[in-house]
Amino acid sequence: MPGPIVECIPNFSEARRPEVVDEIIKVIASVPEVVILDRHSDIDHNRSVLTFVGPPTAIEEAAFLSISKAAELIDLNQHTGEHPRIGATDVVPFVPISNMDMKDCVAMAARLGKRVGDELGIPVYLYEEAAAKPENKNLENIRKGQYEALKEEILTNPDRSPDFGPHRLGAAGATVIGARNPLIAFNVYLGTDDVSIAQKISKAVRNSSGGLRYVKAMGVLVEGRAQVSMNLTNFRKTPIARVVELIRSEAQRYGTNIHHSELVGLIPQDALTDAAIWHLKLDEFTPDQVLETRLYSYILSEEKDNTKTFETSFLDDLSSGEAVPGGGSASAYSGASAAALVSMVARLTIGKRRYEEVEERMKSILSQSEELRSKLTTAVQKDANSFVDYMNALKLPKGTEQEQFARKNALQEASYNAAVAPLEVAHAALEILKLTIDVVQFGNKNAITDGATAGVLARASLSGAGMNIRINLAGMETEPKARAMLDSLEDIEKNALHFESLLKTILKERGNLPLH
Repeated sequence: MPGPIVECIPNFSEARRPEVVDEIIKVIASVPEVVILDRHSDIDHNRSVLTFVGPPTAIEEAAFLSISKAAELIDLNQHTGEHPRIGATDVVPFVPISNMDMKDCVAMAARLGKRVGDELGIPVYLYEEAAAKPENKNLENIRKGQYEALKEEILTNPDRSPDFGPHRLGAAGATVIGARNPLIAFNVYLGTDDVSIAQKISKAVRNSSGGLRYVKAMGVLVEGRAQVSMNLTNFRKTPIARVVELIRSEAQRYGTNIHHSELVGLIPQDALTDAAIWHLKLDEFTPDQVLETRLYSYILSEEKDNTKTFETSFLDDLSSGEAVPGGGSASAYSGASAAALVSMVARLTIGKRRYEEVEERMKSILSQSEELRSKLTTAVQKDANSFVDYMNALKLPKGTEQEQFARKNALQEASYNAAVAPLEVAHAALEILKLTIDVVQFGNKNAITDGATAGVLARASLSGAGMNIRINLAGMETEPKARAMLDSLEDIEKNALHFESLLKTILKERGNLPLH
């Protein structure tokens, strides 16, 4: 069975500078296993919507990197556009696609929200299925007054307090992160430039003012035409054909018509199939009568996998005889495996009546282990990249004294940078080692050996990272920043010895399984 697949559809407050959107796409595409499906930019809205899919851990990392890059390049104080917005990255929804359910996406939203708040200093609001406050389920409530109003109200109004991050807005504004079902962003252009007609039709169509359920709509002027801009939140209960026909009917009341329509991003095939059935009045139609649907079903049934997973690709690369990836990447991979095992034990404990007393503790552990797994998976590539930078420094010319001096400095800087990723791995591995103590002591006893294996892998990850740090900093021990890094490593290793000893004791007492 294929692994879990999640869709992410972030909206960025930029369309008039395509080079900025290009930079955001570049960081998303840098994450292994992430596939970018669509890019839609609207100049009048000054907004771009990207759609990408992949495994949850990879998608979460790509979303974080895109938010970080947007915060770097987009200043809300300089932004104007037709579409309401409160952030450079305005909204980031996760949608379960395959072998996932909504609660998995809710957990992703909460993890990403905390990370964005902690690491980027951007206020984060959770919405839709992930909403921590009932009033924040509706995106319009969070966006009320847009960036300009929120900038003032967040300072004094407790109702506008974010779920994560600081109670103040910087140039990047705030970001709304959540989990939801598939949504259709759909715009209908009218045969008039009178925006008031679009506004009246929007009022007749949208649910909040007595129109169709599961329809959000507003009237705006785009490219010289009045536009009914919509989000259709449940196309099965309010089909797209019904929405279009109501707009057509309302437009005729005002002496105009539908000029054309457009999709923003992607649309589920079933939505178009339903529209075709409605308009063509097809009788006794079944979805498998669509050629592509039948073909896709055949491919799935054959379980043909013509692409390598990240895991098999990484292991093939590791054994290839090339210098990259190497021991540093392998150490990060070992740590990610340890985190995955901790998550496994936590999941095997949650929901079991026998372990009700520790359920909240296990949920907290699960959240931490998944965040660590994401960081370590990213560190696999980060370590490889830093080694490539070192090799490039080695290739610098050394014919003159000036070139030799520049090359020496570049090598020292590259060596130091090459130790940064392994130190992050060492920190993360220590955190995982701490978590293994909890899952071994309090988790499902049937999975005690899995928790113990997590401890072994975390310790191996830390040891491998330590060796890479020391080799990269060899000869730089007197440099203040290198010395600080080595001191930090020594503290981590001392703590690891303590937790490793504690883990052995717990294993002996609870499972009669000594850790050698």
